[in-house]
Amino acid sequence: MSLSGSSPRDALWRWGLATALVGLLLWVTFFDSHSLLQRYRWHQEHEALTSENQELRTTIQDLQERIDRPLPDSAVERIAREEYGMKRPGEKVYRLQRTP
Repeated sequence: MSLSGSSPRDALWRWGLATALVGLLLWVTFFDSHSLLQRYRWHQEHEALTSENQELRTTIQDLQERIDRPLPDSAVERIAREEYGMKRPGEKVYRLQRTP
């Protein structure tokens, strides 16, 4: 048996091993439930959700600041009159309807 030549059995074994390795690589990359492709999608989804979460935290903080700031009396009176139909004692309210 010489070192420079290989038997057909060795060549077949190498081809089989290479095919198995390529098949395993394809399986891990695309078809497994935790494949590299799925992990990439999860990473993208995580980044999007993290970004959305930060935007929502900023919105919550802005709204909390608005809640903590008291409304001026004129704004409270306007809201009470327009939205809740309230009036001062002795005052008459006339409602006008717009026609299209």
